[in-house]
This record gives sequence, C-alpha cells and structure tokens, in this order.
Amino acid sequence: GLCLLVLRLFIGVHVFLVSCALPDSLLRRFIVRVMCSVLGLLVRQSDPRLRDANVRVYIANHVTQFDHNVINLLTSCNTPALNGTPGFICWSRGFMELGVTGSRSELVDSLKVYSSHRGNPPLLLFPEEAATNGRAGLLRFSSWPFAILDVVQPVALQVQRPLITVSVADSSWITELLWTFFVPFTVYQVRWMPSVPRRAEELSEDFALRVQELLAMELGVVSTRLTAADKTEHMKRLRHMSPLSFAPASSQLLAARPRVPSSLAGVAPEEVGIMAMAQRVKEVLPHVPLEVIRIDLAHTNCVDTTIANLLEDRVPFFSESEEAGTDLHAQSAAASGIQGSVAVPSFKTATKQFAKSPVERHLSLQERKRALYDYARR
Repeated sequence: GLCLLVLRLFIGVHVFLVSCALPDSLLRRFIVRVMCSVLGLLVRQSDPRLRDANVRVYIANHVTQFDHNVINLLTSCNTPALNGTPGFICWSRGFMELGVTGSRSELVDSLKVYSSHRGNPPLLLFPEEAATNGRAGLLRFSSWPFAILDVVQPVALQVQRPLITVSVADSSWITELLWTFFVPFTVYQVRWMPSVPRRAEELSEDFALRVQELLAMELGVVSTRLTAADKTEHMKRLRHMSPLSFAPASSQLLAARPRVPSSLAGVAPEEVGIMAMAQRVKEVLPHVPLEVIRIDLAHTNCVDTTIANLLEDRVPFFSESEEAGTDLHAQSAAASGIQGSVAVPSFKTATKQFAKSPVERHLSLQERKRALYDYARR
C-alpha cells in the first residue's frame, strides 16, 4: 500500500507538469485523463451530447475537493476560488482567481463580466458551497450563481470509492488527495442534464430552488434546506464534543471538571457529573424525584434523553408535588380565558392527598400529564 502511494504520488507530479505545460485543448484533456486512470481516477460520463455548447454556466453538486478537476477533464471550464488564500496553491488546484475579496455581489459582477467574453471557457459553480458524500441529500443552493446568467446546465455528479468513505467530513484537500492515491480506484460518474432557463420574473432564489429539486431527483436524494453554514456549525459542535466523548473518564474530569464543593469532596468523580446533570433535569422537571432522575442518568448519561424518557412515561415515578396538576389546570384555564376562542376540556384535577390505591395514583399521574400536553398544545 505504501509503495502504491509513493508510485501514484510520482505519477501525480507528472500529471501536474503535463497539465501545466500543455495548452488547454482536447489533446491535453485526453492525455491527463489517461494518466489519471493510471492513478485510479476513473471518469465516466453519460449522455455527453446533452452538453450544450452555448451554455456559459454549469451547476453541479459538490462531492469531493476535486470535482472541478474531474469535470475539466471532460470539457473546458473554470471554477472561481471562493475560499482559501490566492497564489500558487490556488492555481495548482485548478481554481480561477478573480481578485475579488469583497461581497458576493462583487463576485457576481465580476463573473458577469467574465461570461460576457465569448472566448472565455464556461463557469463551473457549486451552489452548495460545501462538499458532502452525496448519499442522503443536497445542501441548499445559494442564489448568487443563478444571478449571473438566465440559462444554466445542471451536472449530476456521483463518486464511488471502495474501502474508504468519499468526502470525509472536516478533512482537508490534502487528506482527500492522499486517500485517493492510496485506494485502488475512485469512480466519478458525470451525467449531463438538459439546460434550464429562468422563467419570466423568476427570482434567483426560486431559480436556485428549482434547479436544486431537478438535481436531487436526478441523483435520487432529497433536497434539504440545510446550508453550508449549518454544516460548519455542526462540525464545530462535533469538534467541541469529541474530546468529551472519546477521552477517558479520568482525563475528561481533570480537563473540564470545575472546582468541587467541599460537601462533595468524598464523592466519586462520576457521581459528581451525574449529580450535576440531575440538577439540570430537576430544573426542567421539578416534580420528578431526584433519585429517579439519577437512576435514569446512570443509564443514559444524557440530559435530553432522560427528560424525554420522563415526559414520555418511559420511566415510572410518583410526583413529589401533588399541587402541580392544580396549578397547571389554573394556568390552562387562564390561558384559555385570555384567548377566548379555545375551549378548555374539563378534567379532574390531581388529588391533594397521597392515594392508597396504586390505580388511583396512576390515574392522578395520567391526569397531570394530560393537562400538561393540553397546555403545551394551546
């Protein structure tokens, strides 16, 4: 495996030199495509006759960090550099530098000027603005690529790779490149779709949504409303939680445990964490006994899961405050009185004394739960 990696790195350097030395032509793309096949990058395209020579903007889903390089093997196109520092690295990865570092409106204006010159190659844009594995759904398309011209051509891209997952989240382009050289092969399937014109008086947001739906149907995935910013925020949370999730318990407590009060000096560190989480659950559900909360937290080790178990009656318990049902009924009646249009169903309030029969106690609990659900619905 290591010898194969070194050999492919050597061939990859030659591919880079050949692509830089030869001018952009059909011969250059053919030679580079053959050399990429030796590297294990297999590119297939279906219905190449659907590619419209008059279209100046291609819209593709984003799977890997090298999607623009792969599609550039099939047809001449340029992808503007949106992120990263300009210079040699940006140029060597095949991005086009426009010298625009301002807002998206300035970028759109520059791309309009670029597309107005018929001698320039078409633009290849990725409205998702972040790579995904392409198996579940598409990120929400940004509207700025659809404000450049009134006609775009969607390109459906699927990538398959054995042994290693395609487009590992939060990995750099160097890591993806090394894995590409290490695995036996990576297959890129490119499908050209018919060009899509903008409808009369159609906004760029609606145009982007329509193209996103067409691409999702072609790929057999869902069209989500999650954005690239949502993915970035999700990865930040994962990076923040990963040391707490995978580190040993002793290192977690030494690194993140606050100062322990003197009253808990003799308590085990694990018990301190459970007691802290139990207090958080107690603030949300004050009528639940603390011991019941601690027992469930010992199994779940999650505040949200324990709250859900208690609210959905997965963990049986007897309420500490029998007045909770009465107070809740009073709040429900007051809320319905303010609204005036919602009728409050009459129900029997909780008993003020601890019932001797288990059946009566269970009925009282069910009445309080029903009152809680009714109040939450209103």
